[in-house]
Amino acid sequence: MREGVQIPEVDFKYRVRTDGKPITFVDNANGDANPFEWKTVPTSDIFNGKRVVVFSLPGAFTPTCSTYQVPGFEELYDQIRNLDVDEVYVISVNDTFVMRKWMIDQDVKNIKFIPDGAGEFTQMMGMLVCKPVQGFGNRSWRYAMVVKNGVVEKFFEEPGRNNASNDNDPYGETDPKKVLEYLKTVV
Repeated sequence: MREGVQIPEVDFKYRVRTDGKPITFVDNANGDANPFEWKTVPTSDIFNGKRVVVFSLPGAFTPTCSTYQVPGFEELYDQIRNLDVDEVYVISVNDTFVMRKWMIDQDVKNIKFIPDGAGEFTQMMGMLVCKPVQGFGNRSWRYAMVVKNGVVEKFFEEPGRNNASNDNDPYGETDPKKVLEYLKTVV
């Protein structure tokens, strides 16, 4: 992936709450009717006509992702949004159920999650890697990007993607502070 490239068009599959209640950890404890339904969200709904920050990571509930990356973007959310950014998203090759529970576990109030359960978007971005050493199978390589109206404005990628079959999981280039610093330079 590189700057100036159009984001691929795919459909993301979400499970969304239909009863208007806030998301909680126990959603259907009393055996009530299922308050969720499937929703298809095309890439265009997320990216077109907007300037957004997206960061991708190997997996929900994993150490670096849960300890540094998601909390870091959550902490800097307002500062990022104040730099002509409409929204901040995290995407991972995890299904909507895992992503939703991870969002709750992380106590995220601001950043939005994109479930790429089948890895289709990640593969079309050229960022799908296999991580058998960790027992993960196909996952996303760690990257971040600023996307304006569906086109990559700035792309950040961790080094070593061609070496993804070992225990390599670098973190530094996609640190939220680096993304914030870039945004400050183009205001």
